[in-house]
Amino acid sequence: MLSFAATFGLMTFTSVAVAQTPSSLARASRPEPSNLGSFVQDRAATIALGKALFWDMRVGSDAKTACASCHFHAGADPRSKNQLSRGPNGTSFAFGGPNYQLKAGDFPFHQFSDPNNRDSAVVRSLAAVSSSQGVFRENFSSVVPGQAEDNRQVVYDPVFHVGAVNTRQVEPRNTPSVINAVFNLRNFWDGRAQTIFNGVNPWGKRDTGARVYKNESTWSLFGWKQQVRSVQITLNDSSLASQASGPPLSDLEMSAAGRRFADLGRKMSSLRPLAGQQVAADDSVLASRRAANGDGLATASYADMVKTAFRSEWWNGSQTVTVGGRSYNQMEANFSLFFGLALQMYQATLVSDQTPFDKFAEGQGSVLTPQQLTGWGVFQGKGKCVNCHGGAAFTNASIHRRLFTDRLNRMVMGNGGVAVYDEGFYNIGVTPTAQDVGVGGNDPFGNPLSFAGLAKKSILLFNIYEQALLDDLVTPFTRIAVQGSFKTPGLRNVELTAPYFHNGGTATLTQVVEFYNRGGNFARANIADLDADIQPLGLTSDEKSALVAFLKALTDDRVRKHAAPFDHPQLAVPNGHSGNTSSVANDGWGRAVDDWMLLPAIGRNGYAADQIPASFLGLAQ
Repeated sequence: MLSFAATFGLMTFTSVAVAQTPSSLARASRPEPSNLGSFVQDRAATIALGKALFWDMRVGSDAKTACASCHFHAGADPRSKNQLSRGPNGTSFAFGGPNYQLKAGDFPFHQFSDPNNRDSAVVRSLAAVSSSQGVFRENFSSVVPGQAEDNRQVVYDPVFHVGAVNTRQVEPRNTPSVINAVFNLRNFWDGRAQTIFNGVNPWGKRDTGARVYKNESTWSLFGWKQQVRSVQITLNDSSLASQASGPPLSDLEMSAAGRRFADLGRKMSSLRPLAGQQVAADDSVLASRRAANGDGLATASYADMVKTAFRSEWWNGSQTVTVGGRSYNQMEANFSLFFGLALQMYQATLVSDQTPFDKFAEGQGSVLTPQQLTGWGVFQGKGKCVNCHGGAAFTNASIHRRLFTDRLNRMVMGNGGVAVYDEGFYNIGVTPTAQDVGVGGNDPFGNPLSFAGLAKKSILLFNIYEQALLDDLVTPFTRIAVQGSFKTPGLRNVELTAPYFHNGGTATLTQVVEFYNRGGNFARANIADLDADIQPLGLTSDEKSALVAFLKALTDDRVRKHAAPFDHPQLAVPNGHSGNTSSVANDGWGRAVDDWMLLPAIGRNGYAADQIPASFLGLAQ
């Protein structure tokens, strides 16, 4: 009998992945849901809605926290005060603590006496994470239409506090860039943002109870009538929308605990977009919608923007619906759908495809310096970088590698044994596997996050959840290697996105290259799941410098300057608290007083050199 693979003309699963040579991103297709037209009626209006929501600080329960608060420079976060977390399984901050000001000397977190020799003495090993501050620990009560802040109550935080005063909580993993994230098959470090968007949350088909609401014509004995019904939806190639639906309800990142997306919809639909934040007169997306005085948009409310952007059957019902025991109108109940798709369409415009490397890949050989050309050779050869950072997006986690046999692959692991792993997700020995299992974890429904683990548990579940055919690639007896594995980040603009790795434990590209040159931090401890390419490379000083120089050729100058399409409205960003790790000012409610970093509104031409936000710790790369 023929297998599914043979029947559908698919290659059988017999060999390791072949590295794809990086190429120009300008020639790469941008993924998009095949049924987008069933939801969106005006593309430009949807992109504008997405940009406004991404940068609007009132999306946070405190009206001070936007999606952009953690993604405002090169799509990432260069802040360095109150950015320490204990990590997913951490028991202490290792050093510093809440409201600590990171210093260059704190990096790397795992340090050897000889940075190029993993057998040299360990100077220090800190189980900390450098990440992004989010919101204070609070409980949600309600929203009031027209009011920017949610009604909420402060709850004493036993972890993030100085004395008896709460500080902003910090995420357990380093913040990845949203630029070029449209090319990721899955998003988040552990891949939990599914390729399929269910309109509600990050879990795609895994959440069998996810429903949105559609106003449909139904027939009864009394004739045709409109009725709002709950329906299941599937949007393919929509990991960005899945990802976007997570942070707004996270009680670490943006929300007081207990808020629903419908509550966020009730609040935002009544507010004038970006009110209180300046918008540049030459904003590449929002200029025509800008208020005359530059304060936000002239549009009366987010509800009006939703009505322009999305098809009416998703918002025009007159009936209320019940979500979690509370009544909402249809637009409020579907706000997760609007938010996810709008942010996906906006972020799909954030593609950095005008780098020196892109010109080189398109035939302009002289654009790279001799040192960068040497680094390009190291990248493809002795450095083994291309084995994980392949393709135009410089990552094997790209959606362009999504062919059925490319979701999983077989590889000889660090201990010499053969195992199946998720393509684009690797254990490279940054931290001990047990400290953070990454894609080796489970979803809220008890299923493995990894493709390999899911397929091992049930081929049928894999086929249903991933909408992909897989038959004989994995059996219940197949050895898989997913513990401690994380999504391979793209390397474009990497010069601007420090700190590095999932724990943010490395501050410069030189330190990153030293990490790979010595063969990782915890290679022997992680050997069962370790990528076999993590081994001493023997790079010379010149080769290491050349590799760093090549990585800088992946910077798009538009990203550096915040020029279109990377321009944006004004943003005030919380930047630690007034005081230090021993004493902070109390706002009168048990919360530490915020210090602030102000990013001026900028239009399509970008910032002048003296306006560009500082790099992480002001470090040269």
